[in-house]
Amino acid sequence: MTQRCKFAAGNWKMFGTSADLSHVDAIAQAARDLAGIVTVLCLPATLLSRAADSGLALGGQDCHTASQGAHTGDTAATMLADAGASYVIVGHSERRSDHGEKDADIAAKAQAAWAAGLTAIICIGETRKDYEAGRTLDVLRTQISGSVPQGATPQNTVIAYEPVWAIGTGLTPTSEEIQTTHAEVRDMLASHTGDGADLSVLYGGSVKAANAAEIFALPDVDGGLVGGASLKAADFIPIMKALAAS
Repeated sequence: MTQRCKFAAGNWKMFGTSADLSHVDAIAQAARDLAGIVTVLCLPATLLSRAADSGLALGGQDCHTASQGAHTGDTAATMLADAGASYVIVGHSERRSDHGEKDADIAAKAQAAWAAGLTAIICIGETRKDYEAGRTLDVLRTQISGSVPQGATPQNTVIAYEPVWAIGTGLTPTSEEIQTTHAEVRDMLASHTGDGADLSVLYGGSVKAANAAEIFALPDVDGGLVGGASLKAADFIPIMKALAAS
């Protein structure tokens, strides 16, 4: 078994202009002083090249399945890599709901990311309706089977479990629920692909400084995919420190 990496990953979504690059620099400075974790900021594509000199690991928030072509408004994984990214989020619930992305689309995007030399951060997660109906594990099993390609390894793939009902709502599952679900996800990954048990599995969904230490102390949680709390250095750095101390 390989040592799983701990990730503090920020997803800026459709926020951020050049005026916000000072936060990238501050987060990068803090990351240099923290051992044992990988800090990644998934920025808008417009900021990637301008943040490349920060020394921080950067990621895109989506990529096309093709390396180039007549796809107006889309961004290829090769373009993200060229702009300075080494990671890319695929299958975020907002892409699944807003753009109708299916598991097969996400698997193809992950493979495109690998081909471009990027690590794919593959998102999975259930809606509140699924959660209340007790279908969480069935949904996650289907998403893993369809979204995570064979060939996923700790070097090319990170999994982010984000209960959709917890994203940006201030709601979070209990620590017991998070740990139980992460352990089940790890077992599913082990059954699905050879190196699955060694993939880092992050938790996402209203992670903030106030709850980060409790969440990161759970044995099957390898860090967080953080939304709003990653936009400002003053909010994200305490989360990074909590992970480093876990």
